[in-house]
Amino acid sequence: MKPLDLLVAITVPILWGAGFTVAKGTFYEFPPIFLMGMRFTIVAVILIWFVKPMWDRLGRMALVAFVGGTLAYGLQFTGLNSMYASTAVLIVQLEVVFVSLFASIFFRDHLSWKQWAAMAVAFVGIALIAGEPRIQDNPIPFFMVVVGGIIWAGGQTLIKSLGQVGGLRMIAWFAAFAGPQMLIASFLVEDGQWQAVQTATWKGWAAVLYLSLIMTAAGYALWFRLVGMYRMNQVAPFILLVPVTSIIGSVVFLGEELTGWVMAGGIIILGSVAFIHLFPAKPKSGAAVPTSPCAPSI
Repeated sequence: MKPLDLLVAITVPILWGAGFTVAKGTFYEFPPIFLMGMRFTIVAVILIWFVKPMWDRLGRMALVAFVGGTLAYGLQFTGLNSMYASTAVLIVQLEVVFVSLFASIFFRDHLSWKQWAAMAVAFVGIALIAGEPRIQDNPIPFFMVVVGGIIWAGGQTLIKSLGQVGGLRMIAWFAAFAGPQMLIASFLVEDGQWQAVQTATWKGWAAVLYLSLIMTAAGYALWFRLVGMYRMNQVAPFILLVPVTSIIGSVVFLGEELTGWVMAGGIIILGSVAFIHLFPAKPKSGAAVPTSPCAPSI
C-alpha cells in the first residue's frame, strides 16, 4: 500500500470512531434520530450531483434505506443515547458477525469451522457485556443496539438486489432516501426538534457538519476509493481502529468509565471480529458476500 493510501486507511477509521463519540456528545442538543436525519440529508445534498441516477431501482433503494438506515440507525442511536458510547461501539461490532452469517444463509458463502467458532466466541463477549451491572439496570438500550445491528446486517443483504452500483453512488442515494425518512421518523417518535434547532450552540452545529461532511461524505468517498484499489484483506483490518478510537475518545472527552465486564467482553469481540476481517468468507459457486463489512454502520 502506498504511503498516502496507508495514511488514508488509518485516518478514515479514526474519523469514523471519533464520529461515534461526537454523536453521543451531541445528543443533549439534538434528538438522536433527528441528528441522523440531518446528517444524511446534508450528505445527499452534497453527493447526489456527482453520481448517476438510479431511476430504475428507486423502490428497492428506498427499501434498503428504510431497513439498513432508518430502522437500523434509529434503533442504534436511540439506544446509544442511553448508554456509554464506549460500550455501544463494541456491541456494534456484531454487525460483522451477522453480515457473515446472513451471507452464509442467503448466498451460500462458505464459512470454515474456525470462522463459525469466531462468531460463537463473539457472542460470548456480548454476553459478558450484557452482564455489566449498568446494563442489567436498564437493558433496553443494549437490546436496541443489538437489534439495530441485526437489522443493519439484513439491510446489507438487500443491497445485493440492487446489482453493481458503486460505493460512492450507493452512499449518495442511500443518504437521499434515509435522510428524509429519518426526519419523518423523528417527528413521529421524538419531540423538541424545532426547539433544538433554535437553541443549538455552535458546537452542536459543528458536530452536525463533522458527521455529515467529514465523517460520512469525505470518509466514505476516500474509503471506497481504497476498497477499489486494494484487496479486501489489506483494507478490512483498519476497521478495527473504529472501536479503539471511539473508546479512547469516549473515555477522554465524555468521561466514560470502562468496567471489567466491558473490557473483557470487548477484547473477546474485537478478537473475534479481527479473525473474521482477516479471514473473510470465501464465495461458493460464484456467490459473493452482499456487501463488505468494510463499510460499518457508524
